[in-house]
Order: sequence, then C-alpha cells, then structure tokens
Amino acid sequence: MNLKLYITSSLFFMSTLVFSQEAWTLDECVAYAIEHNLQVKNTAYNKDSSKESYHQSVRDLLPSVNGYTDYRIRYGRSADPNTNDYVNTEFFSNNYALNANLDIFRGFQKMNSIKASKFIYKATQEDILQEKFQLAFRVMSAFYDIKFYEGLVANSLEQQEISQGNYDLVSKQVELGIMAGADLYEAESILLGDKLLVTQNQNLLNNAKLILLQEMNLIGVDDIVLQESLEVLPEEPTEGVSVDSLYKTARGFVPLVKSQEYRVSAAKKQMQATRGGLFPSLSLVAGYGTSYFETNVDENGNIIPFRTQFKDNTSKFVGAELSIPISNGWANHSRVKQQKIAYLQAKNNLEIQEQELFQLIQQLVQTHNALLVELDQSNKRVEAQELAFTIAQKRYEKGLINALDLFQAKNLFGVAQNENLQVGLRLRVNKSTIDFYSGLPIFNIN
Repeated sequence: MNLKLYITSSLFFMSTLVFSQEAWTLDECVAYAIEHNLQVKNTAYNKDSSKESYHQSVRDLLPSVNGYTDYRIRYGRSADPNTNDYVNTEFFSNNYALNANLDIFRGFQKMNSIKASKFIYKATQEDILQEKFQLAFRVMSAFYDIKFYEGLVANSLEQQEISQGNYDLVSKQVELGIMAGADLYEAESILLGDKLLVTQNQNLLNNAKLILLQEMNLIGVDDIVLQESLEVLPEEPTEGVSVDSLYKTARGFVPLVKSQEYRVSAAKKQMQATRGGLFPSLSLVAGYGTSYFETNVDENGNIIPFRTQFKDNTSKFVGAELSIPISNGWANHSRVKQQKIAYLQAKNNLEIQEQELFQLIQQLVQTHNALLVELDQSNKRVEAQELAFTIAQKRYEKGLINALDLFQAKNLFGVAQNENLQVGLRLRVNKSTIDFYSGLPIFNIN
C-alpha cells in the first residue's frame, strides 16, 4: 500500500517539523518517566528511612551514656543536703551525674531486631525496583496505544483519500451526465463520514499522547513524537513457552515476590525478638556523680569553693542489673501472639503473590498463543478484504455497483486493517512482557 506508506511518512515528518522536537524511543520514555516520577521518589524515601532504621538497630548495641545536671534554689524550710538538718534559709545547689548502661543479655532481642530491620531494608530496595517496573509497563502500554491510534489515523486518512477520489470522479461524471446527482450526494456523505472518522481518531490519538505525557510527568509539553515505525513487524512464534519454566525464572527475580520474601523473614525475626521479652535481662551499669552546695562551709564559716566540692563530693558506682519478668498482665505473651499472627499473615501474603504471578504467567502464555493464531488469520483477512475492495473499486468506476456497495467493501477493508494493527500491537506488548518474565532486559532500568 504505497498510499498508506506515504500518508504515514507524511504524518511523521510533519509532526517533527511542527513541534521541532526529537522523536522519543520507548527506552527514552521509560528512563525519563522513572527519573521524574514522584511515586518512585516517594518509594526511595521509604528505602532511605528503612536504611536509617537498620543502622540505628546496629547502633543500639552500643552502651547508652547519659549526662545530668541541675541548678536548684531552695526557699523556706528545707533539709540541708550537707547536714540533713532542716533550716529556714535560702540556698542553691548543683548536681552532676554521668551514667552508662550496657545490655549483656535481653533474650537476643537486639540481634533479632537488627536482622529484621535489615530484611525490611532489603524489601524496600525491591519496592523501588517494583515501582520502576510497574511504571515502565504503564509507559510501554501508553507508548503502543499511541502507535495504535497513529495507525488508525493513517488508515482513516487513506480511507478519506479514497473517498475524496471517488467523490471527484462522481462529480465529473455528474457534470458529463453519466451519473445522477443522487450518486454525488451518496459520495459526499461517505466522504464526510470518513472526515469525521479522521477527526475522531485524531482525538483518540491526542488523548493517548496526553496519557503518556502524564505517565512521564513531562511538564510544559502538549505533544510528543515517537521514534518507531507504524508498521507492526510480524512476531516470530515462540516455540515451547512453558508456564512452569517461565514461572520458575520469574519467581527468582520479580521484585514484588522478593520484597514479600524479605518481609516474611523480617516478621519471623520480629517474632523472635518479641519472644525475647519473656526472658530475664542482664545489663552492666556504671555512674559518676558529684555536687555543689551553698551550705557547705569550712570551720571558719566560709563556703567551700566549687572546685573543692566538685572533687570531694564525687561518687562512683559500677554494678549489674538483672530484670526478671514475672507478670505484667500477660502483655508480653500477647505481643508474642500478635507477632506470630503477623508472621503467618506475611507468609500468606507471599503465597498470594506467588499465586498471582503464576496466574499472570498462565494468562500471558495463553494470550500469546491465541494472538499468534489471530495475527495469522488477521493477515489473511486483510489480504482478502483488500482484494475485495480493489475489485469493488474497479466495478464502481465502471458503474457496475453503487456507492453504498463500494462503501461497504471499503469499510470492511478498513475494519480488517484496524483489527490487524491492534492484534499486532497486542502481540508485541504481550511478547515484551513474556521476555521480561524470562529475565530479558526489555527496559533500561538500573
């Protein structure tokens, strides 16, 4: 179809000249969308937060050290800290303390918490990758929707061109008295219908472009030119696509499943950490303290200097603390049960993800095989309808059929072209999706 190729090429180059922009490839659309997508950035923030939580869980192994100081002015009747006698005078005091605490054993709560937070951190890393893949598939879908509607516009322009030629032919024959004026009205009606179809398809194309621009978050642009041939290349049959082998491959790397696997491991470690609260805990403690009192005086009644009191009033301690949980309303046992339920729920969610992945792959393989058959039949139908339309066109030019018969043949040919275009693009998207689950790098995603 030289006319179709001419129209297609004209549309492409006109778009390029009018908007003065470079054509976008699918990889470029995906890369731009990932870089500018707000949801991807939001998921990255979740990853950063979980990373910091993991680092903090490691730092929790360090001793805790706390300093303390105060400045107090006492009025009225109060106990003299120096003599413990009650006095009615105003005085002030300072206290200073430095305490340290090091956990020796807490039922392995901290170690299990570290492992749990590490698994959560790994899960959020997979969440980012999953968000990128989902975005990439949405961009790919929008990309090929544009290609489909570009094909519809090209097909409808071709139909309009044919109707315009027939209208011009009938107009000349009416002037020569060969055909009646009613035939011209019929030809004009068909031409106007084709022009309306072109407008409708162009509106659908503009809407598809808007969807892609929104997915890419491309601001300040109202049109986009895609660098891809409008002709759908025939897909080579994929022999021996096995659901089980494809699922096994996808199961090993699909981020959504891996993320849930990490969450199952995290829930298990969190359950073990919570269970550690049922055991006694042992910690080492140490402290250093000193004080200054305005009532501390020497034999001559002079207040002892701050430096001297700071040195003389020091106290130090070191020891061990053992805490044995006996009863707190069974709160610890309840937390263990709740965490066990969370662990079982995480395992169930993993099974749900695995089931959904298997069902998706089943559907992809079945759809792939069905589309291969549809494409073969669609190609044959296009050839048959093109031949039928060519014959009808020649018969119409010789006056053997009327405009309505020609319109029916032309319409059937146009429908066959559009269906063939749709099947071809669906097969391409389906094949790309299968390639993705086969582990092939169909998207340029780090």
